[in-house]
Amino acid sequence: KLDKATLERTAASLKAIAHPVRLAMIDLLKDGKRMNVTQIYMALGLEQAVASQHLSILKDKAILDSKRQGKHSYYFLKHTCVVEVIDLILSTFEDHL
Repeated sequence: KLDKATLERTAASLKAIAHPVRLAMIDLLKDGKRMNVTQIYMALGLEQAVASQHLSILKDKAILDSKRQGKHSYYFLKHTCVVEVIDLILSTFEDHL
């Protein structure tokens, strides 16, 4: 049986990835890729402020992490199992999408 705190953290993590922009960001960063905010917002056709806001949400919920190199912070998936969860959901509902 899961305790209440664990259930709440899990729900918060799922809510964090449950947005089309954030799912697209996760997709960009899968397979060990590291990208800075400029690369991400350009790849997704977003404004920088919007990309930064979504990255902040994913980082706050421990979906992403970042490492500073020179003047840029490079974002990457903290746990690759997030991609596996998304892929499982997609395959489960593939016939209904």
